[in-house]
Amino acid sequence: MGPHRTANLIPTWSLGSLLCLLVGLSGAEARTSAEILDASSDSDWRQAAPANLLYVELPTGTVVFELNPTFAPKHVTNIRHLVAAGYYGGSSVVRSQDNYVAQWANTADPEPSLGEAVEALALEFYVPADALAATPVSDRDAYAATVSIVDGFPVASDGENAWLTHCYGMLGVARGAPDSGNGTSLYVVNGHAPRHLDRNGTLVGRALVGMEHLSVLPRGTGPLGFYEEPQQPVPLRSVRLGSDLEAAERLDIQVLRTDTPLFREYLAARRTRTEDWFAHATGAIGVCNVPVPTRINAGPE
Repeated sequence: MGPHRTANLIPTWSLGSLLCLLVGLSGAEARTSAEILDASSDSDWRQAAPANLLYVELPTGTVVFELNPTFAPKHVTNIRHLVAAGYYGGSSVVRSQDNYVAQWANTADPEPSLGEAVEALALEFYVPADALAATPVSDRDAYAATVSIVDGFPVASDGENAWLTHCYGMLGVARGAPDSGNGTSLYVVNGHAPRHLDRNGTLVGRALVGMEHLSVLPRGTGPLGFYEEPQQPVPLRSVRLGSDLEAAERLDIQVLRTDTPLFREYLAARRTRTEDWFAHATGAIGVCNVPVPTRINAGPE
């Protein structure tokens, strides 16, 4: 794929095109994303902090989310308080809308205790863009001037401020009026990225493992995918922080670091697929199509 040219005929190259050019000049064959991951070292991975891991147990298995206090510190703190108060003990998945979101809320207890959590919070989106160690996704985006990956999370920016984006598996705070959300009801993107929700709902994390337990839930038949029959809501068996679990209960979850040369090579490989199956290598990728690998370390046998 050749360079685009500006009005003054100076070529501008995307990261993926530049890497492909360098590989071509060196005579080396570009590695596939699988080969890049196979060649990764332990230093290319980071340990997910247990205090930022939210374990949500469903009847079919557990979903583990990584919370992101950098972008939504007050909401993440509120969620931690709600966990400590046992608020989510009466919660069920009350909504499963096809190609959109699944949502849970406390429906069992008429007056659940919030503990130290507050009743309402202002929306939280923005972090100064220059404060982030971002790996850019160089392709055009329909919703923001630039997009990038920061610590494994998809991020958009206008050049001054940065915010999390609504990609598959992202965890958000349900709300009514703009400043009414507090984490008592949470939603998870379970389909094609609804980016129009960016900066309209506070995002607090993303699913690392177990997302299949939410994506395969029966779809609700009511408006917006809400369940209508009493037997339809899916109870949450427990919601716990990783830091509250016994060591034997925790998953040793590692996430590929996204601030390394290896990740930049991996990103370029995802932009321009060289595997035999691909008849056309697009040479482009959207921020929500960048899968950030996660692995579970089983430890010694």
